[in-house]
Amino acid sequence: MTVEKLALKYVVITSVTRDDLSDGGGIQFSRVIHEIRKRVPECRVEVLVPDFDGRMENLERVLEAGPSVLNHNIETVRRLYPRVRPGADYHRSLELLGFAGTHASNVRTKSGLMVGLGETTGEVLDVFRDLRAVGCEMLTVGQYLRPTAKNLPVCEYVHPDVFQNYRKRAEEMGFVKVESAPLVRSSMNAEEMTHV
Repeated sequence: MTVEKLALKYVVITSVTRDDLSDGGGIQFSRVIHEIRKRVPECRVEVLVPDFDGRMENLERVLEAGPSVLNHNIETVRRLYPRVRPGADYHRSLELLGFAGTHASNVRTKSGLMVGLGETTGEVLDVFRDLRAVGCEMLTVGQYLRPTAKNLPVCEYVHPDVFQNYRKRAEEMGFVKVESAPLVRSSMNAEEMTHV
């Protein structure tokens, strides 16, 4: 196992969307966490999970395996969900994070979003408030970058000062750790974010 060979102290486990599986990949997440715990018990594990189509029994399976951090990216503001995340649901993502926080008090919760897709500052701050309302503790905010010509175009390259303002506002709302800058991604400085 790579985690064991490299003597890693912190890992982030994620996957492509597994809508083809009835459990959304929950069993696999659980198995990987258990295997890491068995072989490298001192290693802390963060999982970046899908919304499991709202099936909380699949999330429960992941939580029972005992990850250190459960990350689920909300990705964008509520108004843009139909265009940016077709098939996903803003409130379902919030429900998942809230469920994780209340059903596994030893697991920290984390989320992230991209900006530059046409959202307003007010809408971004509303997302922060919604995440805090469900107990989300850690937050990442980064610039959306168009991966291919088939993806949505960038509406705006957000100024770094705006990212600093987002960090300040999020910290004022009670997030214990915030990474906010143009090149921030959800797993950036993942281990360092847990040091609070």
